[in-house]
Amino acid sequence: MAAAMDYRELAEFALATARAAGAAILPHFRAQIDVDRKEGGRDYDPVTAADRGAEQVIRATIGRAFPAHGIEGEELGVTEGAGPCTWVVDPIDGTRSFILGQLHWATLIALNDGTRPRVGVVHQPFVDESFVAWDGVAQWRRHEDVRRLATRRCPRVEDALVASTDPRHFVTPRECAAWEAATGGARMVRFGGDCYCYTQLAMGLVDVVIETGLKAWDVQALIPLIENAGGAISSWSGQSCQRGGDVLACGDPDLHAAILRRIAG
Repeated sequence: MAAAMDYRELAEFALATARAAGAAILPHFRAQIDVDRKEGGRDYDPVTAADRGAEQVIRATIGRAFPAHGIEGEELGVTEGAGPCTWVVDPIDGTRSFILGQLHWATLIALNDGTRPRVGVVHQPFVDESFVAWDGVAQWRRHEDVRRLATRRCPRVEDALVASTDPRHFVTPRECAAWEAATGGARMVRFGGDCYCYTQLAMGLVDVVIETGLKAWDVQALIPLIENAGGAISSWSGQSCQRGGDVLACGDPDLHAAILRRIAG
């Protein structure tokens, strides 16, 4: 397990790796590209050569630098490591936005020390902005500009701005009830965004993100970002969400606790 002083170096490595992946992605962005559909999901789940190529770059870079570490990626599966550390990778989170030429997509890289994700990086190469978190630090970076990220106070649902990727993800009675508990009476609800819902929460622009059906690679890089910016993120029952599933994130921990109580009924 890496010592606490090493997490900044690991975060910088993750960001450099995400940038290398971006160089493989960008030639395909807003260009003609074949889109395949993954099987087994309950909705449309596209994948492209950009997704696969970016993950290959990430895996090769990690393998050279940390051959004993494991890797769990969306496109190429799990490579077991010799120790507890695993890099959890989504080469393009928001592939639907990517294939439409929209901007709400990014490369996600997390380092999990065997207990929880300690480092999180979100990098959008087209606009060249990055969100980087480690050991009590959460930052937004673009070119030479570096800013500390901080969530905002919003203890009441009635004052909250809510973001979620797609309302069609809430299908079952349990999911619909949780959605209503988190959004009923909210000031505003907006859809679309994938990982950008969470980055805007870390920036203090959004108060609540609620989603379901996530995978580990969708959320692990976002957990350090939100927690180190002062927010709270968990499953709908208040447990760890690092394996994905039902996720609730709030900028204000008091609002998070209040919505969990509403969901529990």
